[in-house]
Amino acid sequence: MTDPKRIVDDAIDGAGDDEDSALEELVAGVVMGLIFLVGFGLLALGVSWFWIVFPVGFAGVLPAAIALVRIYESRRGGDAGESLTTETEDALETLRRRYATGELSEEEFEAKVERLLETETVADARKTAESRRTTREDEATEYERS
Repeated sequence: MTDPKRIVDDAIDGAGDDEDSALEELVAGVVMGLIFLVGFGLLALGVSWFWIVFPVGFAGVLPAAIALVRIYESRRGGDAGESLTTETEDALETLRRRYATGELSEEEFEAKVERLLETETVADARKTAESRRTTREDEATEYERS
């Protein structure tokens, strides 16, 4: 997993990637809008210390919000990709072991490996499961008709 301290350091040093994600841009836009709204709202209300909102907002709140978004994205994206790869590798290793010990024939092994590689992502797995279910339902309907 990515270290949150490194993400914050990268944000400060500029060592991270230069492209901002859509979520970062959205959060930055919302935070800046709120900073301006509060600052100019206080100005309109005649509050003499309205200007404090700008340095606090732009030097404190905005960088903190961006850092939190980066931490969120690294945890969300990093874990999902790692666990999917690990699960696929574990399943493939299990299939290889079963084939090597003779539990699976060559045809069974090839079919299972093909099915495993077809469903590398969750979306692929859902598509495959849906198509199999539809095929089984069609076969059951045809069997009932005959």
